[in-house]
Parts: sequence; C-alpha cells; structure tokens
Amino acid sequence: MDASTIKVPVHDRFYIGGKWVEPAVPGETHHVIDASTEAIIATVPLGDAADVDRAVAAARRGFDTWSQSDLRTRSEALTEIHAKLAERSQEIAALISSEMGMPLPVSGLLQAGLPLWSFATMAKLVHEFAWEEEVGNSLIVREPVGVVGAITPWNYPLHQIAAKVAPAIAAGCAIVLKPSEVAPLSSFVLAEVIDSVGLPAGVFNLVTGTGPVVGEALARHTDVDMISLTGSTRAGRRVSELAAQTIKRVSLELGGKSANIILDDVGEDLTAAVVDGIQKCFVNSGQTCTAFTRMLVPRHLLAQVEGIARSVVEALKLGSPFAPGSELGPMVTKGHLETVRRYIAKGIEEGAKLICGGPEPVAGLAKGWFARPTVFSGVAPGMTIEQEEIFGPVLSIIPYDDEGEAIRIANDTIYGLSGGVWSRDPARAERVARRMRTGMVDINGGAFNPMQAFGGYKQSGNGRELGVHGLAEFTEIKAIQR
Repeated sequence: MDASTIKVPVHDRFYIGGKWVEPAVPGETHHVIDASTEAIIATVPLGDAADVDRAVAAARRGFDTWSQSDLRTRSEALTEIHAKLAERSQEIAALISSEMGMPLPVSGLLQAGLPLWSFATMAKLVHEFAWEEEVGNSLIVREPVGVVGAITPWNYPLHQIAAKVAPAIAAGCAIVLKPSEVAPLSSFVLAEVIDSVGLPAGVFNLVTGTGPVVGEALARHTDVDMISLTGSTRAGRRVSELAAQTIKRVSLELGGKSANIILDDVGEDLTAAVVDGIQKCFVNSGQTCTAFTRMLVPRHLLAQVEGIARSVVEALKLGSPFAPGSELGPMVTKGHLETVRRYIAKGIEEGAKLICGGPEPVAGLAKGWFARPTVFSGVAPGMTIEQEEIFGPVLSIIPYDDEGEAIRIANDTIYGLSGGVWSRDPARAERVARRMRTGMVDINGGAFNPMQAFGGYKQSGNGRELGVHGLAEFTEIKAIQR
C-alpha cells in the first residue's frame, strides 16, 4: 500500500444522535495535509458552539438509555467495535501515516494496533471491574459519570480516541468527541464502525473543529459532566479554567520531558541502554508525550554515550512513511517543523554540544516537513532544550556526578509523565524509579503495558487512562447506607 492507493471519502458532515448531519453553519472547512508530500488529502467541516449544543443534547438522550444497559450488552458492543476496526486496520494505518507521517509498518503496529487493545481490554474488564463493594453498613456503587467531552490530539489520533471512547462506553457514559483537525480521518472510520454496530443514538457523537471553538464549547458546556483531554499543557490549563465554571470532572494527559537515567553500574549493558533510550526518544519522530528526551549519564561515560548515540542516530533513515525502510517520518505541519528547528537553534545558542543533526533542511527531501534527527550533549540543567517539550526528534544528553544529582535533575521540570532507569541491579533501579516524580517508569527497557495506569504527575496532568484505572475515571461513586 502507498499514498496513491488511499481513497478518502468526502467528509462534510458530523455524526450526531446516530445520524450524519450537516453543520449548523455549512461552509467552514479544514484541509487535511499529507505531512510527507504537502498535498491536500481530505477536507473536514469545522463545527461551532451550535454543533456542540446539538451533540451534547443527543449525548444526554443517549446517556439516559446507555447508562441503564447491562454489562453483557456493553461488552458485546465493545467486542463488535474491536472486530470491525480490525477489519479496517490497514486502512487506518495508511490514513494516519498520510496525515502525520509515521512509517507504515510502525503505524500498523501502534496507530492501528493500540486502539484494538483498548476496545478488547474494555470488553473484558467490564465483567471484572468492581462495580460494587461492601464497606461497613454501606454499599459503594460505581455509576457512569454522564456525558463526556473528549478532546484528542494528532500524534496518536485513534489510540487517544480509543483510550477515552472505549472506557466511556464500558462505564455506561455517552461521549462527544472532538478530534484534532490536523489528523481527524481515523475518527470518521470509528464513527462509521460505531454506526454499523448500532449503539443507541447519541451514545457516540463526532464534531470536528478547532480547540478554541469546539473544544472550549465542550469544556464550558453546562450539560457536559466530564472533560477528558489529551494535549499540550497549555491546552490543559485553558480547559481546566473553563471546566471549573461548572465544577465538571477533568482528566488531563498533557506534556512531558521524560528523563532516562543510566546508572553507573550499567556495565556491558551501556549500548543497549543508549539504543533503547534513543528508540524511546525518536518514536513517531519524537512527536510523543512520553518520549525519553533527556538521557542522564554518569560523567565518566559521557564520551562513550556520545559515540553510541552519534552512530545510531546518523544511521536513521528519513523518508516517506510509505517508502521501504523509512524509520523516521516528517513533522506533522510546517509550523511544527519551524518550532522544532527553533529549539535546535536555541540549543546551539545556549552552548549545548551538537553531536549530530541541526536546524538545517534535510538533504534530498524537498517535499515534506522533515526535521534532522538531532543529539545534543553537555546539556546543562536549566537550558531551554532541557526544560521545554520540543515534540520532535531531539535528544539531550545530560552528565551527572552521582545518583542523588541524577534524581534531582530528573525531577527538576514542570513535567512528570514518564521516565526510565538502567542498572545491573534491579533493586537499585526500582529504588531510583520510586524517587522519580513521574507517573510511569521503565526499568531496563521495560515494554509498554497497555493495561497499566497511563498518566502523569505535576503539569503532565491528572487522572489515568488504560486498564482498570482508565475505566474507573469514567465512573462516579455513590454510597448507599443501610
């Protein structure tokens, strides 16, 4: 499959109340651009507050029905959605690779594969979740939170949608989804799948549009009970501010500046530790909130780490997501590419040592928004590239002198989403991991667990997604005293 074989249907309507409906004010649209060719591949409508009002009203009616459904009905619906998405997984992977540039083989594994996990696991967990428990003379009951407004990003578009829609459906909620207008195409596939499954009208609603219009209308809406946002920390602040006006629940999965601590006893595992850290920094061309963008290394190992990093990163192949062998794709938009290049220039200006890469255009790639994979070393705590989320293929190597200093550097940002520790001593690695103020920590290259509690500390957000903790986010607790 390549870009030329993708046939994108016309998208000129929203999915509201179980039907495809025209926007309240037709005409305003957004072009979806292929990040590697800069060609327009689709156009989607941009909604407004009136469209949000219609969708929320439909969701309220859908909630009245779906909240009373039994667990078997919910599980069967989730299982059917999973099966129908699986049938379209190649299409989903290709659409997302076109929108935002992830190489197709990786897109098939992550962009199309992870959403399947969400629906399959929720279909199972709905039967295992503790919906009721006895506490003294009280019965503690978990009930659906109500109408959920979901606002999702462009970097893992369907995965982040599924991480909200699947548990919301499992909990008995109704949902109004606002996907990123930059990469919205897979959300229409999901709407088509849900329409074919036959959920009660209004349980799932889709309104495309911008954050300042549709996202803010959802956040301030008096009949929305919960907002679940994945996005930038700046967007999280704004949504929290608006949601506070009606005291609605807010679940936020925001930015990160994750530290990967390589301890001084890593020994012969040094190469594996550096390679794993690079992979977790550069996945999705660095456009990942959990990316390990700060590699903390013992000062006496700095020269070795620089050499390993240079050889690995300079060997990475950039190119079209549909070209065989491509390992890194483009930035999602021209504006984002310019932002990444400004950060690289800032690193040079502030005195970080450029190991490879740089702000210059990528040779041989005249079309597409490609950034050169870049590694800095000798990065000092407090430098801009050490503190701010770049969201691109940029790694900062930071030397330290002892374990305590490494932990202090790791914790000294506004973020606390993810991180890693490498040590030959698993007990020591876990001790360090427990001292890191971050929601998730990999030890010695631990693999991603789609059943874990996904989320962060500090300005990386609050609440959790995935697994049993993700399901719990969409429930309210009621105590019945007897």
